[in-house]
Amino acid sequence: MPKIPKILLLVVSVALVLTVFLGVNSSGVSAAQAGQDGAYNQMKVYTEVLKHIQTDYVTDPNIPDVTSGALRGLLESLDADSSYLSPGDYQVYKADKGGKAQAGINVSKRYGYATVVSVISGSTADKAGLVDGDILEAIEGQDTRNISLAMIQRMLEGAPGSTLTVGVVRPNKVEPDKISMQRSVTVVPPVAETLYENSSILYLKPEILDRDHVDQVEAKLKGMQKAGNKKVLLDLRDVAGGDMAEATRLANLLLKNGTIATLEGQKFPKQVFTADPARAIQATAPLVVLVNRGTSGPAELVAGALLDNKRADVVGEKTFGEGSQQKTFELPDGAALILSVAQYESPSGKKLEDEGVTPDVLVASGMDEGAGVDEEGPAVAPAPVKKPGVDEQLTKALEVLKGKAA
Repeated sequence: MPKIPKILLLVVSVALVLTVFLGVNSSGVSAAQAGQDGAYNQMKVYTEVLKHIQTDYVTDPNIPDVTSGALRGLLESLDADSSYLSPGDYQVYKADKGGKAQAGINVSKRYGYATVVSVISGSTADKAGLVDGDILEAIEGQDTRNISLAMIQRMLEGAPGSTLTVGVVRPNKVEPDKISMQRSVTVVPPVAETLYENSSILYLKPEILDRDHVDQVEAKLKGMQKAGNKKVLLDLRDVAGGDMAEATRLANLLLKNGTIATLEGQKFPKQVFTADPARAIQATAPLVVLVNRGTSGPAELVAGALLDNKRADVVGEKTFGEGSQQKTFELPDGAALILSVAQYESPSGKKLEDEGVTPDVLVASGMDEGAGVDEEGPAVAPAPVKKPGVDEQLTKALEVLKGKAA
């Protein structure tokens, strides 16, 4: 392909993305004039850069690859959940109907790489020794820096019994460890229940906040009085999966009034989720919530609502930072954008995305800090490593709860 058409191809691609961001369309050109002017100025810069790439780079570059890389980087510079999908990737994305086997890993992106948010207890990933914060440098030999989060999540899936191989950055090692796991249909365990202090404290541990598990929590909360339980310890550590609507319902079970969360975006009408007194079950029982770096998304919404409304003490460490809503925009060439269009905020106005929830009682997780990655690749950023010992977070949570009057 001649050089000028190659450049025009990339320029048009970038312009298309900018058009989506700026809301430029045939029915609202005048309203977006300022945005257009800014886009045109940026286009001049992009064109100049492309000319130098085309004429001065050491080799003749593959323009489609350059285009995909530029667009992927543009989206990921916004947040981990925004993605550019090439036409081929988008076909795979649309064909995915879910229900495939996995290894039990919840992932996002940090430092440019796929990062383990949490690991489902008892899963093959758990048995292989993966932990929160592990950096997946590669999946099936492919560098995760060059793969969008949407496609990373699909690469982790496969047929039951198939093998998943990942490269994991480990402390004090130059090369990532290659870990192979067998994919299986992970059965999420039911809500765990334990009684402490002569049955006065009811400890509840859901692995996910979906409808079934929130129903289980609700049933256990309803049975508290009959069982003689007076206080609640809700363990949301390593809870990353679920649904925001179910998280709102769970918060409401423990909260009689007040704001649970808000959801708002540039063109997304503000939604305020407020506690309904009729849905509250245990709105006055002394309550402590446990969180860690693997607490993400729906679980962060619950923790933030209970903390900001002064309904509970939150014990542990700062949560992962995930809480946005995405929308898919199809592009004329068959590609697509997955774009975050709204973000959740806690009652105090803190954005769950990236900010997460900071406990009022900070307790480290009992993990050693090891080597991780920096912006250049595997090197220096901290990654946790399991170390045996007493569960200091649980011990502290029980101590705080014991000090609350029933």
